[in-house]
Amino acid sequence: MKLQELVDSFAESVEAQSRLMALGDPLAGNREAQRYIAAFDALKAHGDSGRDLLEQLLDDPRVEVRIMAAAYLLRHSGQRAHRVLDEESRRIGISGFSARQALQRWRDGSWQLDLL
Repeated sequence: MKLQELVDSFAESVEAQSRLMALGDPLAGNREAQRYIAAFDALKAHGDSGRDLLEQLLDDPRVEVRIMAAAYLLRHSGQRAHRVLDEESRRIGISGFSARQALQRWRDGSWQLDLL
């Protein structure tokens, strides 16, 4: 799979997981989570070039995609990923909660998404 296809797969799977969870289908949502995790793993296998390409999702119009990309890019994209999460953490609902949790895990030292 080409790098851009992996980025697209990451974004599509994040969006699908969000939609499926909202519909009350956690099993299908978890399958989508496995897909975006696999896409990220494949991207990170390409080193900085894979992570650099994922950065385009920090500007995605879909809030859940921006948040998940920022969460996965905290170590690599530093201030830019933090800005996205800070901005989105002000939202009410699951999106804001997700952004706040990513930032909290980063601050308490338990964040390790790029190492898993």
